[in-house]
Amino acid sequence: HTGSSGGAVKMQERLQKRHQARIEDAERRKEANESRAVSEENKYFFSTFYSELASIEELLSGCSGADRTTVTQNLEEATTRTAQLQKFLNDNLLFLNPYDLKKAQAALQKLQASLTASREEFLPKKKFAFRTRTKAADKVPVQAEDAAPSPAEAGSTEVDRAAAASAQCGFSNISNDCVTKTAEEIQKQDVLLTHLTNCKVRLFGSPSTLHLKHIDGCEILCGPVSSSVFIDQCRNSTLAFPCQQLRTHNTTDTQVYLHVTSRAIIEDCHGVGFAPFTWSYPTLEEDFAVSGLDRQRNNWSQVDDFNWLAAGVPSPNWTVIPDEDRRKNWDT
Repeated sequence: HTGSSGGAVKMQERLQKRHQARIEDAERRKEANESRAVSEENKYFFSTFYSELASIEELLSGCSGADRTTVTQNLEEATTRTAQLQKFLNDNLLFLNPYDLKKAQAALQKLQASLTASREEFLPKKKFAFRTRTKAADKVPVQAEDAAPSPAEAGSTEVDRAAAASAQCGFSNISNDCVTKTAEEIQKQDVLLTHLTNCKVRLFGSPSTLHLKHIDGCEILCGPVSSSVFIDQCRNSTLAFPCQQLRTHNTTDTQVYLHVTSRAIIEDCHGVGFAPFTWSYPTLEEDFAVSGLDRQRNNWSQVDDFNWLAAGVPSPNWTVIPDEDRRKNWDT
């Protein structure tokens, strides 16, 4: 009787092992398929990206020795196509690993610098800069025209310099203040907020991109951002914005009220909470229309953590903010 019982146990163990082996084999096949899909996506991205990059560089080299009309046309076309290439890179952030992303950004930054240098060389202008100041606290400097535009991500010193150079719009080095930008001031521009402490910031309208860097103890509310929001070195803050893509680095103890049409990405973060975007103001619907974001598509709770690769186990670095803890009133 005991022998019969032992045989049944062994049979059960064999069946269990076989079942487990089947599950593991299915998971391996699934991972291989997913990896193949990402690889195909990468191949398409690289062939398209670098082919277009070379084509724009060729366009710029055609400025040498050409008449002014041709130079103007070439530079206009190169500027438009470089902006489209930037958008193409932004649209493919999710498929690129950090190394490939940095490489593509560096190539794009070099192209942007080359475009600016060509404009300076072939169509020189008298350098001047002016703008209106709506608040004494508005301290982002306007740079000379030879500064390169900002690339896709505020993650390195070079990128910070480029972002600061291109940002005609934003706030910098402010503590304990309430500051605002109107829709007319920021419409379709890159907005840069850097080195802010204990501030309340309201950004109305639809920026092209939003860069947040060195933010501590702030509340930052922004209208719909047509492409990407990049956050680096942020802590103890509350943020609210709609956007196409979100990349967050080195951020701690921060709540994000989000409307995002792709997926949010975090890296080197902890204590980050997410909830749906709930801030409202009179021209919000108009600004959504300007941004081109899909009002019906919000992946606020779909967050990819680049530091957490355990399949099927939620990342400990971010949470969904419980409904009872979410901000209901933004005016107080």
